Amino acid sequence: MTEQQQNKIQNIVIAGGGTAGWTAAAALARVLGNEHYRITLVESAAIGTVGVGEATIPTIQSFHRMLGIDETDFVRATQATFKLGIEFRGWGAAHSRYFHPFGHYGREFDSIPFHQYWLRARSLGDCGELSDYSLCALAAARGRFMPSSSDPGSILSSLGYAYHFDATLYAQFLRRYAEQRGVERVEGRITDVSLHKDTGDIRALQLASGRAIEGDFFIDCSGFAGLLLGGALGIGYEDWSHYLPADSAVAVPSESVGPTPPYTLSTAHAGGWQWRIPLQHRTGNGLVYSSRYLSEDEAVATLLSKLDGPALAEPKRLRFKTGRREKFWHRNCVAIGLAAGFMEPLESTAIHLVQTAVSRLLLLMPGNELAQAEIDEYNAQTTREYEFIRDFIVLHYCANTRREPLWQYCREMPIPASLAHRLALFRSRARLFEHEEDLFKRASWLAVLMGQGIEPAGHDPIVDTRPAERLRSMLAEMRQLLRGGADAMPAHDDFIHKHCRSLPQTNGCG
Repeated sequence: MTEQQQNKIQNIVIAGGGTAGWTAAAALARVLGNEHYRITLVESAAIGTVGVGEATIPTIQSFHRMLGIDETDFVRATQATFKLGIEFRGWGAAHSRYFHPFGHYGREFDSIPFHQYWLRARSLGDCGELSDYSLCALAAARGRFMPSSSDPGSILSSLGYAYHFDATLYAQFLRRYAEQRGVERVEGRITDVSLHKDTGDIRALQLASGRAIEGDFFIDCSGFAGLLLGGALGIGYEDWSHYLPADSAVAVPSESVGPTPPYTLSTAHAGGWQWRIPLQHRTGNGLVYSSRYLSEDEAVATLLSKLDGPALAEPKRLRFKTGRREKFWHRNCVAIGLAAGFMEPLESTAIHLVQTAVSRLLLLMPGNELAQAEIDEYNAQTTREYEFIRDFIVLHYCANTRREPLWQYCREMPIPASLAHRLALFRSRARLFEHEEDLFKRASWLAVLMGQGIEPAGHDPIVDTRPAERLRSMLAEMRQLLRGGADAMPAHDDFIHKHCRSLPQTNGCG
């Protein structure tokens, strides 16, 4: 064996299962194969998963295409439903309501963003609400759904969607996928992590059984514990609780009641906010809150009193600290999922962060040796991604007019300078700029800014050069076309029943 072959990173060890671990295993198996790499995943069946997030965003479709996953198979196997966006209730004022849709608003006239034309038209008279120009918002309000189209001439090309699914079934689905492609699963509880004396790199995972799992490269998917990157390698944690004070959650499933809405519901309460995530076989519910302003007993009582149907289990309790690792990749270890950081599930970013982390790792996968420049690039890109998402979530909290102590704190707290700059640009002339690692693009920022009641002082002066009557006519035609498109869609439940209904007798795997 040559020196080059001896040094090559061949044995990849994933510490932890769940959605993060099996997502990493599936993607590595798909891209790297098992001819030149050995992929081992270590997990203990005795250690439960968090499972608070069962909603996703449209980027999951790109990840599934990379894996070659058939959408119908996936939906059936995970008891999934479709998601056109998120409805927010009580986030601006106590009785306010708005919708954050996927997809985009209207259509571009020229190089000027659509919302600038809408703002001008609104100043001239009645031109409808912003949501009247979103096919997703219109379909969601009607309880309708059908997939988007890749044909740019189709009205369905403006529609974006994601999924609600059972996170446990999703991890099982990815496990089957990974094991079919050569990933070896080892049952065991990790009790220690041994390091190379000379380099300080991780050498092996020590299991309670006495077995040692050696590797060349390690992926830490050990959840909040962060056993490898945080524990063995000592990488610290950057606490963001001064921006995002929620530190606790309770979650409980309930019986499905009535038609299945094709969107997530987020409802603000005095001490936090509640999610509702409809699946085919049940509804997922949870309350995220700050223990400084709400006790655990109060949180449980609030959640149980606000369910649409009877609870199906005892509430699960969770404590967390919002933030991120100071580094995501150090030496021969990358942390993915909760081991890397935690964003509360307000905008359904948890699974996205796992999938982008894996995709980024594959783009920077080490060869015969670890290159510090590649490690630095991974950390820089991931840091920017986390900070952009943090700013977007903070926006929901800081732009409120509620009177309760939690919301008053959020309204008065210092916000990140990067978010303050965005707000200043928007408040002036509704300027919105997109950045490469920013998950949420212009339409998402627009939906939340306007939904939270942040009004720009003016609009882009260039749109004032367009004829007013022509603008009104175009917007009226656009609204009519979008309404017709939404009305023509089937009901969400009808679409699922016809195309991708889970079959109970096959435990959702038919």
